[in-house]
Amino acid sequence: MNKKRIILLFLLFAWVHTTLFAKTFTYAQVHSMPLSIEKDYYIWRFLEQKNTTKAESKKIIKEASRLNKKLKTAYKKKTGLMASIPKRKPIGGFSSNIDWKERAKAHKYFKHGLALLQQGKKIQASGYFYLARHAYTKRYDVDKSLFWLYLISKEKRYIKALRESREVNIYTLMAADAMNARYPKTITAQLWDEKKTNFNITNPIDWAKVKYRMNTEDDLEALAQEHKNQECIGIYTYIKARACNYEDSYFPMPYRKVMKKLPKKRQALIYAIARQESRFVPASVSRSFALGMMQFMPFLIKHIAKEKGQDMDLDMMFNPYKAIEYADYHLNYLNTYLYHPLFVAYAYNGGIGFTRRHIQDDKHFRKGAYEPYMSMETMKNVEAREYGKKVLANYVIYLNKLGVSTRLFPLLKILATPKKTDKFRE
Repeated sequence: MNKKRIILLFLLFAWVHTTLFAKTFTYAQVHSMPLSIEKDYYIWRFLEQKNTTKAESKKIIKEASRLNKKLKTAYKKKTGLMASIPKRKPIGGFSSNIDWKERAKAHKYFKHGLALLQQGKKIQASGYFYLARHAYTKRYDVDKSLFWLYLISKEKRYIKALRESREVNIYTLMAADAMNARYPKTITAQLWDEKKTNFNITNPIDWAKVKYRMNTEDDLEALAQEHKNQECIGIYTYIKARACNYEDSYFPMPYRKVMKKLPKKRQALIYAIARQESRFVPASVSRSFALGMMQFMPFLIKHIAKEKGQDMDLDMMFNPYKAIEYADYHLNYLNTYLYHPLFVAYAYNGGIGFTRRHIQDDKHFRKGAYEPYMSMETMKNVEAREYGKKVLANYVIYLNKLGVSTRLFPLLKILATPKKTDKFRE
């Protein structure tokens, strides 16, 4: 066999091998999808295809529910034009402008309280935390204000008020630790192992249809019952939580066969992140097109796939077992630099570079009267700040569910001890 023929055969094999793993979509397929973030993701993928025409691109972009950076970039690359879409009403599930205005006002009170406390003005700070407590409407925010009122005054009435909260968060866990009491009640549903017919947990469009029903139907309990099986455990518990306005705290533990193979601390961390990222919905898609149960961004999926030597279509991340595999791999990398679950959570959400810069700042996570709480509350990246607190609370709950007796206070105490938390400050 001559050299030229060998090269041609190799190129043919490479082309076949690639096409087997690169899904393609037709205009008709994407057009038929219901208006949703999930459809937006497939519009992006359609625009990214080489065989998509300029005319098809101009038509399909009008069907997007919203435009993000990926859609705008892909559309401009394909057509040379700026993308625009018709004005649309929100697809359910959004608070009114009045709610957001009230919450913004309460946030200002709380933030001002922190600033006054940093200046040593405890009495004035207490006044603003008190105003924040009564301005907030979400229980999580109320609990946050109550905790800071307690931290300043040490008055047990604030701890008792926190103990009345049914929400599981770092503030209610710290209140329980302060009183040497049990943690708030959580629910880990045990369901029969049965597949749901006519529903594909790995199909984002099937999930989009369920979300639409969640936002338009009154009987959420009935909708939950339709998905009451082990395969749909994430969807079932998500709907159950919505049905009770999140007054009950669901902490499912799915995919035990594969999770049992991991150390318990790693199991707890993956569960903690998955609960915060997607509520264990395998086909979840975010507005920025983070994908799957563990909400990996496309660039990171491609990076890990390359490092693992795998052919990986992005849609494969909707398989929960693949999501767990990639999460475990990524956490191995993060754990080479970060040992504490809070810092790992920061890096998972905001990136390892952001986390390094934050914790290396001499003002953060050092010894002090209100540390580590002040450092946890004053992070400028709001999303990463709240994400870290919620993942840490989830982590403590899951460790206990896995039989590892754990309290929150000891985990917080070591945050000012670099050799126990990270490599960057050693």
